[in-house]
Amino acid sequence: MAHPRDKEGLLHLYNKVLPPLAEKTFQHLQEVIPLFDDFKLEKVLDTWSKDKNASSEKEISLENGNVQQMGLRVQLTGFQKAGAQTFDVSKDLVFFLEYSSYIVGPDKNTAWLERFYLQPWSARELEEIAEKWTDEVIEEITHKLQGLG
Repeated sequence: MAHPRDKEGLLHLYNKVLPPLAEKTFQHLQEVIPLFDDFKLEKVLDTWSKDKNASSEKEISLENGNVQQMGLRVQLTGFQKAGAQTFDVSKDLVFFLEYSSYIVGPDKNTAWLERFYLQPWSARELEEIAEKWTDEVIEEITHKLQGLG
């Protein structure tokens, strides 16, 4: 049975799915992090986009169960390697929160996984999404290096 988007479903994602996904991503980025001055991996929450189908004037929050997007953001700043220009990389992994399910991907046009709220993630799914997202981050770094070369 599909569980609609609500406080319980959103808190489950925010507290039970994002932290292990961030941990797996951090493990995959271990070789890249030392190349930069600073590294951040944080949870992000969209509290400004209103649901166009909702007539409610309720504040957008996890507590009210009406958030449209959440996810993770990785920021690598101050790439440093002899002879190369410094640059920064920022990549989001977004959970697009629909009425009874959510879609995970790097942008609104790319769906890597679709899940119902409260549906558990397997260790393999966490690993696969972390790997795909890490690949995107590394690809971005590679493009910037090639552009600077």
